[in-house]
Amino acid sequence: METVWFLLVAFMLAMYVVLDGFDLGAGIAHFFVARTNEERRMVLQAIGPVWDGNEVWLLAGGGTLFFAFPLLYASSFSGFYLPLNMVLWLLVLRGIGIELRMHLDNVLWRDFFDGLFAIGSLLLAVFFGAALGNVVRGVPLNADHYFFEPLWTNFLPSANPGVLDWYTVLTGAVALVALTIHGTNYVAVKTDGDLAGRCQATARRLWPVLLILTIASCLATLIVRPRVLRNYLEHPIGFLIPVVVAASLIMMFTARRTGNDRRAFSASCAYLASMLGGAAFASSAAAIQQSWHGRHHDPQRCCRFLLAHLRPDLVVGRHDHRHWILRDGLPHVPRQSQPALQRARLLKAALTIQQPHVLACTADSDIYALHQERLECCRSSGVPDGIHSWRVLADR
Repeated sequence: METVWFLLVAFMLAMYVVLDGFDLGAGIAHFFVARTNEERRMVLQAIGPVWDGNEVWLLAGGGTLFFAFPLLYASSFSGFYLPLNMVLWLLVLRGIGIELRMHLDNVLWRDFFDGLFAIGSLLLAVFFGAALGNVVRGVPLNADHYFFEPLWTNFLPSANPGVLDWYTVLTGAVALVALTIHGTNYVAVKTDGDLAGRCQATARRLWPVLLILTIASCLATLIVRPRVLRNYLEHPIGFLIPVVVAASLIMMFTARRTGNDRRAFSASCAYLASMLGGAAFASSAAAIQQSWHGRHHDPQRCCRFLLAHLRPDLVVGRHDHRHWILRDGLPHVPRQSQPALQRARLLKAALTIQQPHVLACTADSDIYALHQERLECCRSSGVPDGIHSWRVLADR
């Protein structure tokens, strides 16, 4: 089941990269391929009906990651707090650039928001590529599944790296060039005339750069993290992914030589999806093992709810492991200082408190720690039958 969820998350992120990727690429390229206000409006009209809808795939991928792999979600969103906030602001500024450029009929106003749109798109492409590089390279995860990375340290992928080093900058450059080609291919499909011709020429000139960066990034990945080959060696069907990458690059080149814009756009879609799929295939074992198995190793374990900060005195929960109830205002039940029978009577009295404050929470196997003896004491002390399936969870 964990593999199915991982494939779903990877599919949603791949759809975001492919669909919102041409929006980002159009934003990067429109500042130099569109030379007049009318041509820039043509670029914005090409992406206008779809640019905000394409970003829904990012939300869907993040939401699925949240409830399918909560440990991975929590670790990554806390460790990458600073770059994620920067990405959020860049998404906002990019939307502002699109929506506000036509509010005033003024050259300076339009140029400012066109520049905001282009810079936001360019930095987003670099950050997304660097984020993928961090996933492939790995992060210094400690025993608590927490890590922190500064924006940069010494630009080396060492034991304590930063978000940016030479490897993640290289993956960011690959993303920048690939998305620029992807965006110009899309604009060439949607427009004609001089604008389409300049888009075709830009994609044709950037193709050798993309080829060199792709080869360099693959070799750098083998140097930085040679273990990425393990999944490919254990499952040789994965070697089809590099074949698809190579085929998409060849198809992109031949389509540009023949002037077939639709085929070139399809090739860039295949390139982006296969590159992301290759990274996911190489990282899938570690991601599933550290997140899914960390969550589901014990059926009682869901996530740590910080019960000690809420109420360390007494926790009462249902025996079916699905819903747990934290009742505030209950008497303290020491673990060893009182006889078991007296503790059971205190429990019985606590459960009769009128209008207790109830807070739903999840159980953690680390605190699910009273023995069958205590349950038997509850039964022998006259606690009603409806309470027999409840257990006392004492704080450690």
